[in-house]
Amino acid sequence: MIKIHKILLACSLPFLFIACEQNKDVTSTVTTIATNDSVSLHREKQTIHDLLDSFNVAAARADFNGYFNYYTEDAIFIGTDATENWNKKEFMEWARPAFEKGKTWNFTALKRNIYFDLTGTTAWFDELLDTQMKICRGSGVLVKKGGEWKVQQYVLSMTVPNSQVDAAIKIKEAEEDSLIKVMRQ
Repeated sequence: MIKIHKILLACSLPFLFIACEQNKDVTSTVTTIATNDSVSLHREKQTIHDLLDSFNVAAARADFNGYFNYYTEDAIFIGTDATENWNKKEFMEWARPAFEKGKTWNFTALKRNIYFDLTGTTAWFDELLDTQMKICRGSGVLVKKGGEWKVQQYVLSMTVPNSQVDAAIKIKEAEEDSLIKVMRQ
């Protein structure tokens, strides 16, 4: 029995060494983020704040290329309507007429929270936005590629005050009941 344990240990050591070597970069990144003073973290948060503000300004100015350059090529946009779950190409097709007419959306962040994974290459955020639809919530995921942050997923949702939920349900009930039936099939 002791021989089997020694053999298993001897066989496992090379794999353990390889696994440690492969995780070396991640570990050093995590250590860097954890031990780097809060200045680096603050700088990254500010970079993302600035990016998201510029992202909103590009939409407000109907800058089609500028706005969509903030997204990764495989980005997903999820809108306020239950049917709006689009890849970047689909979202671009849907949005193009509004951008061409100069009648896009104008969102301004009222409050924003930004969080990072341990590697510092993925961030997610939630924000309250002042919009033509009153207060909306934006949330999403950003990834750092080639030293540049890009929007991987963006979710826009309208907020409904708790005191108005029953009224909102009545407004959307007929249309969404039909959609629920279709989606359940």
